[in-house]
Amino acid sequence: MYSSAAVAVAVLAACLCGAPVAVTARNAEPLNDRPIIGVLAQENLPDDKFARGSSYIAACYVKYLESSGARVVPIRINLSDEDYFRIFNSINGLLLPGGDVDLQTSQFSRVSKIFYNLALKANDDGDHFPIWGTCQGFQQLSVLTANKNLLTLTNTKAVALPLTFTRGITHLPSPLLQVSPTYPHLYYRYHPPTLSFTTAAQTSRLFQSFPVDLMQSLAEENITSNFHSWSLSLQNFSRNTKLKRFYKILSTNTDGKTDFVSTMEALQYPFYAVQWHPEKSPFEWVDKPGMVHLGSAVRASFYTASFFISEAMKNFHHFPSPAEEDKALIYNFSPEYKGPGAIFVQNYYFN
Repeated sequence: MYSSAAVAVAVLAACLCGAPVAVTARNAEPLNDRPIIGVLAQENLPDDKFARGSSYIAACYVKYLESSGARVVPIRINLSDEDYFRIFNSINGLLLPGGDVDLQTSQFSRVSKIFYNLALKANDDGDHFPIWGTCQGFQQLSVLTANKNLLTLTNTKAVALPLTFTRGITHLPSPLLQVSPTYPHLYYRYHPPTLSFTTAAQTSRLFQSFPVDLMQSLAEENITSNFHSWSLSLQNFSRNTKLKRFYKILSTNTDGKTDFVSTMEALQYPFYAVQWHPEKSPFEWVDKPGMVHLGSAVRASFYTASFFISEAMKNFHHFPSPAEEDKALIYNFSPEYKGPGAIFVQNYYFN
């Protein structure tokens, strides 16, 4: 049980900031139980015969966030800096999706930099604002942090891989029924693992609340979908002081020739990046190598999304009015169905 004083504090916070809050029995600190995530659009692909307007967002990223309890605001690439500042102060986190644009000259990269700098300043001022980067989003974060493009070509287009953690033997007692510390409503049963993980992953904010059996699946099964031609090599990461001081490597992978970073999180900021695609397993259905629909892959998708949403719930940005919030939400747009053979089953298009 939590005290009446804790409830009073939460109610007072809700009144002062104008945003909804929730108080949990496990943690009396108020949380925003109506988080809104901004997803950045990007330039249309040249060969997309369905394209309308100038930019798009793949619907799988919207579903990925909604499936874990968030709403989505699309961030278009043709707005003013003032518009982006207003949006930043209305949303609770940012997702940079995968795609195929220039990471230094595109409008996607220009707007990413605006939000990246706003998030740095906000977090420095004690305003918790998380960023999640997937594939291209991972790469964009590395370019913004290093202030240069350090990516290298790899043979990682349409391939499913396990995440590479440091190997070791761990012995635990008989199976236990656990309560997730991050998601109190989730219970899971785990069995003694045969693998221990890197200290970095084991103590990371991202992975520390994952069930042990799911971590083992991530380390042993080919369940992380990779659809990228460029990677941040372990060598380039290790040689760059800015990257080493900013990020902690949680997992790596290899194409047989080049070892590359596949998961990382910022040391001092709530910034997270995966080179793989957790959103594809439950929501994309093109029949080609690299697509995985195993239960463990779907669980990994859910846990990554739920973690990011739990980070966004620590932010209390909000729109000036319910009417402005309603106008900004993705519900005002309809996705275009592109067919089962498309890389993205559905896209949202924007002028």
